[in-house]
Amino acid sequence: MATESNPPTVGIVGLGSVGLPLSILFARAGVPLVLLERDGERRGAISRLTSPLAHLEDEQVEVLADALISGEGRDLARCDAVIICVPTPLDAERRPDLSAVEGAAREVAAHVAEGTLVVLESTTWPGTTREVLGQIFAGVGVDLAYSPERVDPGRDEGGRLGSDVPKLVGGLTSAGTERAVALYSRAFETVIPVSSTEVAEAAKLVENVHRAVNIALVGELKVAFDAMGIDIWEVLDAASTKPFGFTRFDPGPGMGGHCLPIDPFYLAWAAKRAGAGARFVELSGEINRAMPSFVASKVRLALESRGLAVEGARVLVLGVAYKAGVGIVEESPAFPLASELRLEGAQVRYHDPLVPLCELGESRPLDAEQLAETDVAVLLVAQPGVDLELLVESEVLVVDTRAALRGSLRGQPRYFPA
Repeated sequence: MATESNPPTVGIVGLGSVGLPLSILFARAGVPLVLLERDGERRGAISRLTSPLAHLEDEQVEVLADALISGEGRDLARCDAVIICVPTPLDAERRPDLSAVEGAAREVAAHVAEGTLVVLESTTWPGTTREVLGQIFAGVGVDLAYSPERVDPGRDEGGRLGSDVPKLVGGLTSAGTERAVALYSRAFETVIPVSSTEVAEAAKLVENVHRAVNIALVGELKVAFDAMGIDIWEVLDAASTKPFGFTRFDPGPGMGGHCLPIDPFYLAWAAKRAGAGARFVELSGEINRAMPSFVASKVRLALESRGLAVEGARVLVLGVAYKAGVGIVEESPAFPLASELRLEGAQVRYHDPLVPLCELGESRPLDAEQLAETDVAVLLVAQPGVDLELLVESEVLVVDTRAALRGSLRGQPRYFPA
């Protein structure tokens, strides 16, 4: 039985932007760890106590020095609890793809002992833990629970890695809930039990759908006000003076990351499966996916202002990560934007100090020489440390999707807010 002096051994399957910070929190709490990661390059980096994620420092990973970092599922046999943190993307038809969850669950089921606590953290549709994991673990005799990840990559105030963010847990049984509460209480300040795994799964979707819908709303307002010749940023500044009934969301070039572009479709799929609809949620996804094309239209407008065509234009994209402070490029709007411009003949390069290499090539330096070879710079993400004053001092056309240079360039003929 686990005690403060004899804590449970915890296995964490998947050491990405969810599993790795979670591992660090449990290690700080003195919990013995078995860390399972199939990606050899990532596993090797962590074994060397270096961070494979741009938003985590090596010194944070060093706390894992005593953890068993493995690529073999059999090492999970020594665990009292196992937490699954693997991706849940969409397939080509934008339907939930649980293949990674199912694969991880089968591997866990093949090696853990009866009485193990198994928790799923991957974002998914309500009913996954009961229906999918319940079937895989049938006859194994484990306690199943769900605890939605609430990781915000790049948000690391005081190195807390989200330990101050309340943790939801819901088990298939009351015993599973109690065990999950006890487990997470070792690493998180506040743990909140809910009545079922379905409630915990649904809460995660609601949290991200709330953001996705509001981002879509302000994105649509941006397009509408732009057509009216009204500055959306000034409108938001004005609306934000109301002390009640208004929550500010800022527009951008589109959504990216592991959750926001995906979760609305999980909820819409689950609603249809249950015989209901989620038209508003689906519409928000369509609007957000259209934002890169709006930015592309601003690039065309900027080039036309100097008599240039997109074909042959030299475009420098600033920031290909999905948001500032991270090197995560999943679902980043930079890629559909670049694809659209390249199809029209543009030469697209990029600069992002946190993403040295991606499908667009290698990150270029942001310096006077690079700007001299650029017709238009498109600011998608204002990464920390990037010297935007170089843009201000140059004569390069600027398409700004974040209002980062609004104070310096607003009103100038080379400045195009997007």
